[in-house]
Amino acid sequence: MLRIERNHLSDASAAHIITPAQAEHLWEFLQQHAGGQPAPERGPRFTFTNVLYYLGGMLAIGAMSLFMTLGWEQFGGWGIFFIALLYAGIAFKLAGRFEAQGLAAPMGIMAALIVVLIPLAVWGLQHGLGLWPPGGARDYRAYHYWIDWRWLTLELATLSGGVLMLYRYRAPFLLMPVAVTLWYMSMDVAAMLIYANEAGWSAAGWEFRKWFSIAFGAVMVLVAFWVDLRSRLTRDYAFWLYLFGLLAFWGGLTSLSSAQLAGKLVYLALNLGLVLIGAVIVRRAFTVFGAIGVGIVLADISWRFFKQSWLFPIVLTLIGLAIVFLGIWWSRNEPRIAALLQAKLPADLRELIVARRAAA
Repeated sequence: MLRIERNHLSDASAAHIITPAQAEHLWEFLQQHAGGQPAPERGPRFTFTNVLYYLGGMLAIGAMSLFMTLGWEQFGGWGIFFIALLYAGIAFKLAGRFEAQGLAAPMGIMAALIVVLIPLAVWGLQHGLGLWPPGGARDYRAYHYWIDWRWLTLELATLSGGVLMLYRYRAPFLLMPVAVTLWYMSMDVAAMLIYANEAGWSAAGWEFRKWFSIAFGAVMVLVAFWVDLRSRLTRDYAFWLYLFGLLAFWGGLTSLSSAQLAGKLVYLALNLGLVLIGAVIVRRAFTVFGAIGVGIVLADISWRFFKQSWLFPIVLTLIGLAIVFLGIWWSRNEPRIAALLQAKLPADLRELIVARRAAA
């Protein structure tokens, strides 16, 4: 049976077979007459065209963020501010053009570029007005690798701009710079709270950072789950929030590195929980982080008991093979287990799982 999705109509519009307005009207007609709930729109497909879209887009985004050079310092604060506005204006025009042509992926990339330019513009404006707080890094490149509470003004402005752009364009890729900014903010807020209590770089300060990262990441994952439920019948807006929320949560959890066996077993149980959650709600990010965590703790435990023994490589190999066979067992029993679990879940969550499995 032929399955028609929203992106098929966008492709037809891009090929000038139908107009964007006709594509929108036809999609609404199909939704009203297909019966039942509309199928969720899938994310970008892995095609050569989309690879080119995202390769070019990520190069442009990286140029305005990770790969900024010291040569930009010669323009001064006001120069950087107006250059960022110029770039944002060009990206805005291109986003509007791509939107009119029904090209959803390029439109989302250009909208995301605008959001990426916001911290650069705010940084330039603050320096131009002489409002940058004293101390800390004065090079914008440090924004992406130096933890400092002074970045909070940039991050708050970026989040505000991201929300506005998301409201305007409804592009899931816009959640990427928003999620990265939230991840940065989790570290910078922790740094601000530490220095407010004069903990500085002490052991207590580092311990607080780890637990703050765990808490912030857990909240971010819960927000992503709420977004996932709300958008279960449309596009996947939760992917990037899940990814960076898990990065904060799992990173903080892993950095605790308990030397006690009980702590390692708790860490193992939590990672097994991530694997199970990922399998149930069809989110590979949970499974990947959980699997890495399980591998880390099993390797650490085997090293602890078989250190300096010729048995260590054998035990590690057996653990690896056991995990492989566990995967085989899971693949054979997943439908039955998933059905049993889903029968006990609320209707909204069952709809979410069905929708994500259909889009996987």
